[in-house]
Amino acid sequence: MPPRVLISDQLSAAAIQIFETRGVDVDFQPALGKDKEKLAAVIGDYDGLAIRSATKVTANILAKAARLRVIGRAGIGVDNVDIPAATARGVIVMNTPFGNSVTTAEHAIALMFALARDIPAADASTQAGKWEKSRFMGVEITGKTLGVIGCGNIGAIVATRALGLKMRVVAFDPFLSAERAMTLGVEQVELHELLARAEFITLHTPLTAQTRDILSAENLARTRKGVRIINCARGGLVDEVALRKALDSGHVAGAAFDVFVNEPATSNPLFGCPHVVCTPHLGASTAEAQEKVALQVAEQMSDYLTRGAIANAVNFPSISAEEAPRLRPYIELAEKLGLFVGQIADTGVDKISVVYEGVVAGQKAKAITAAALAGLLRPILEDVNPISAPIIAKERGVVIEEVTRDVEADYESLVTLRATTARGEISVSGTVFHDGKPRIVRVGAIAVEAEFSPSMIYVTNEDKPGFIGRFAGLLGEAGVNIATFALGRDRAGGAAVALVAIDGAASEDTVAAIHRLPGVKRVTAMKF
Repeated sequence: MPPRVLISDQLSAAAIQIFETRGVDVDFQPALGKDKEKLAAVIGDYDGLAIRSATKVTANILAKAARLRVIGRAGIGVDNVDIPAATARGVIVMNTPFGNSVTTAEHAIALMFALARDIPAADASTQAGKWEKSRFMGVEITGKTLGVIGCGNIGAIVATRALGLKMRVVAFDPFLSAERAMTLGVEQVELHELLARAEFITLHTPLTAQTRDILSAENLARTRKGVRIINCARGGLVDEVALRKALDSGHVAGAAFDVFVNEPATSNPLFGCPHVVCTPHLGASTAEAQEKVALQVAEQMSDYLTRGAIANAVNFPSISAEEAPRLRPYIELAEKLGLFVGQIADTGVDKISVVYEGVVAGQKAKAITAAALAGLLRPILEDVNPISAPIIAKERGVVIEEVTRDVEADYESLVTLRATTARGEISVSGTVFHDGKPRIVRVGAIAVEAEFSPSMIYVTNEDKPGFIGRFAGLLGEAGVNIATFALGRDRAGGAAVALVAIDGAASEDTVAAIHRLPGVKRVTAMKF
């Protein structure tokens, strides 16, 4: 059965065609984006949801999305999606961060020009039959200092365009490297210096807890008198009430806003101010940009649903279509190794180390580690998946370590999972053979080769004669059929382990009987 995608916002016909040509069934219902109840009623029938800004994907909607695997946002902003709720349910959330970058950057530049020369008010005045030439005294852009808050993809484009206009550019971005700043030709500064120096300020940062009201009343007071402010990023980055006061007092000379705290913005503190230019969230609204993001989201979603490729996900590492088939066996291996450790850990896990050796060391470690964490946590939390596992582990204070070693070893690839608990360290290693099947190859210091099976029994015991016969006989008497029997020991007469694949689950009575056998130290019935 092919995967099904619901498109609940307006998307181009070319995007729909991409889904269809790639083997994905499409249901185009753009009216659903504005009707939460109807969307919630049907969302359970779909594997994917393609949206723009009108659809609000809430926790309540996600709770009814039993089949949903991916949400694709045609655009950069995903604040209309409950990311934590999606992550908890294992739903990949993708956006298209580059499709409308140029368009949004150009809009910011256009608003800066409109602000500098008071073009909207001059146009309205002239078309009203007035000729108020002396009223509209503007300022030049050339030679002015532009402060860019957020110098990521869009901010960088604005910066390079401004440099082309012979402006000086200072940038504040905690994640901007010195090398990147030098390449762009911008001066990297702290926020307080940007506020003090910039004659124009443009914002290009996501709305987060750290960036909300980044231009607060306090920070607006720190700006130089006569500053002009442009916001084409997100409503909420600027305290709109405080900005209106700064405009009325004359401290801020003007503001141009494309985004607002509440949208659609039918009223706003900035409306009616003679020094403000407003547009209705047009940053991405060009024919070229809309086509780009629609095509991009269709390609990304169909690649994920049909090939396992993950691109531009905001809650999971990216995996290319070429990498997906190579990663899949190791993701399965890591999840099973995690399940193994999770089922034998007697106490909480304080630290997880995942060691990658050989060919696997060159793969996407974060995706594999996420699978290992999901397996580890599932015996305790049950409703956990590779998407949510890293966040859940972090919330519980689990330290996560990844180690890669590109060395020759006994296996072409080896993955070792080590868990540190209050009672010591648990370690298990596995590999993937050429048949594509994951196998355990070491438990602690003991080499033992075993395929994973839906039901298994793990036993640690003293290496004494007669144990295997007694163990196998007990299983036979209990009516438990043995599928495979793998054994290992550290030395003759020392510590030994047994990994036994069985048909059906072992009962509690059978496990208890095995534990009473002479020399047995531990018995765990496992499910994979």
